[in-house]
Amino acid sequence: MKVFIAGLGLIGGSLALALRDRSLADEIVGFDASEEHAAEAVRLGIVDRTADFAEGVAAADLTVIATPVDTVPMLAVKALNRVGDRQTVMDVGSLKAELCEVVSMHARRGRFVAAHPMWGTEYSGPSAACHGAFEGRSVVLCDTELSDGDAVAAVESIFGALGSPVVRMRAEEHDLHAAYVSHISHVTSFALALTVLEKEREERHIFDLAGGGFESTVRLAKSAASTWVPILTGNKYNVLDVLREHIHQLQVIRRMIERDDAEGLRAAISRANTIRRIIR
Repeated sequence: MKVFIAGLGLIGGSLALALRDRSLADEIVGFDASEEHAAEAVRLGIVDRTADFAEGVAAADLTVIATPVDTVPMLAVKALNRVGDRQTVMDVGSLKAELCEVVSMHARRGRFVAAHPMWGTEYSGPSAACHGAFEGRSVVLCDTELSDGDAVAAVESIFGALGSPVVRMRAEEHDLHAAYVSHISHVTSFALALTVLEKEREERHIFDLAGGGFESTVRLAKSAASTWVPILTGNKYNVLDVLREHIHQLQVIRRMIERDDAEGLRAAISRANTIRRIIR
């Protein structure tokens, strides 16, 4: 199988490594808007070579679009313009509703599969690519009834070989749930980092006193703006909805602390602890 990956950062690069590690691709060709990233991906052995977008799509059995989410719809349409009946185009972005709407009327819509592997780190660029990234991590496929059966089967087979359980849902449903379990985590981390940087003027104190709890909570604040600004603005209404509830919960906890309401705090923390049943 010949694979073309557009976007050679964390997700695209990690997928290339995974395909190579599992011997799922005969050749992996890459493209990146950054010439520096493209050259680095070749140097690191993430891709065999690079090509321009049109050339890469035309020659590939599978095209993967792993660019920032605001560029995915346009690139998906450009890719579908160049594929035949046996070629598949897949994206791996974290927003799906607008994307699926944009490609919905394309004559080659059936060759497109909207996918979102539920994995990531706070790092970016080809050097951030990881081996074994997707093993045990779910991948969401959206609106599969609009994709050709063989295209869906090909994508499912790939992620199955990578050890990723497949979950299917509607694009709008995906974006709502992504706001609750992914996007709000980044907003919270950015806000916490800004709070500490504003209040704690001595960087040495942050470094000396920050414990594991702070580090794990603020870790996502190191994520790139180029990745997250398009996600947060693209999923604006879902993010605002969850943000309103998050702010409400913070206000509730704040009032309990103001009132020395130990019992209320104990009950709130105990309720929060039930997340253990879902996430271990």
